[in-house]
Amino acid sequence: MPIVKYPRTVEPLWNEWDRKAQKCGLRHTIYAVNRDHYTGEWLDNLKHGKGTQTWKSTGAIYNGDWKFGKRDGYGTYSIPDPVTKEYKKVYSGWWKNDKKCGYGIKFYSDMEYYEGEWSGGKRSGWGRMYYKDGSIYEGQWLEDQHSGQGMLRLTNENRYEGTWKDGKKHGLGKFFYLNKGQLFEGFWVADIPKCGTMIDFGREEAPTPTQYPIPKIKLANPDDVLEEAQAMLDDSQE
Repeated sequence: MPIVKYPRTVEPLWNEWDRKAQKCGLRHTIYAVNRDHYTGEWLDNLKHGKGTQTWKSTGAIYNGDWKFGKRDGYGTYSIPDPVTKEYKKVYSGWWKNDKKCGYGIKFYSDMEYYEGEWSGGKRSGWGRMYYKDGSIYEGQWLEDQHSGQGMLRLTNENRYEGTWKDGKKHGLGKFFYLNKGQLFEGFWVADIPKCGTMIDFGREEAPTPTQYPIPKIKLANPDDVLEEAQAMLDDSQE
């Protein structure tokens, strides 16, 4: 019986090279063509798990969680100081789909930072913003703007408490003029008070009170007048 010999099949070298190039699990530093580099865990050739990414062009570093090639989970983003070259934290918090999402703290400068909720890379939800001039806003945000209920406290301790829209006072609110001992309560439209009442409030403790107290209102039905004025404003906004 004749013996049939079949030629030995040899696997192409490129198959072996491609198999070795597939990244999965913990790997040493991997460099991209543009000199960006990543050290950490992989899954199916994508950054997945814990890892650190450095961007060559800016020197920025992200250290934290990854999911299928994108920042997802908890992580910290830092950049080098242009003068000292030391790294300073820009954002520390939660990410989703490569954008800030959830609770996090972002430093805009040494004197200005935000702590609170994010969505899609923007301040959205509840948060507190410390501005470099010393004023503080605490309340609701929507797409990087004050929106909803919130309080803005100025450096002279005067403050506004009420409704916001598109970053401006809009709707019912109170403005406490603690420096002169007065309180305005009423309705605002695009940062402008349209109708309301002004009364003395803590005038005795105010550092610079007005020369004279506010006289008593002589209207027979002041509440009805305010309600009518507010209704007219509501109608004009529709």
